[in-house]
Amino acid sequence: KSFNCSRYVIRHKKIHTGEKPYICLVCGRRFNQSGHLTRHKRTHTGEKPYICTECGKSFRQNSIFICHRRIHTGENPYNCMECGKNFSQNSSLLKHKRI
Repeated sequence: KSFNCSRYVIRHKKIHTGEKPYICLVCGRRFNQSGHLTRHKRTHTGEKPYICTECGKSFRQNSIFICHRRIHTGENPYNCMECGKNFSQNSSLLKHKRI
């Protein structure tokens, strides 16, 4: 794999070494990236910082929030090259391709 930034190389190497220097002080679970620990901590605190302005639903992870927003916007960014059908989530496109 190639990277255009040295910090990405360092982060990627942790996958192969199994190094997980970030530890949750509540449950002891370990993580290889600080951002993963931050996201995990929300399971203990109940924090949901991403709030939908359309319906008020809140989310722990930004990626889940982005997928949720597509319900309101109708955005379908994942396109099947075979039939042209569009999907709001990549997982839906992959499921469609298997059928």
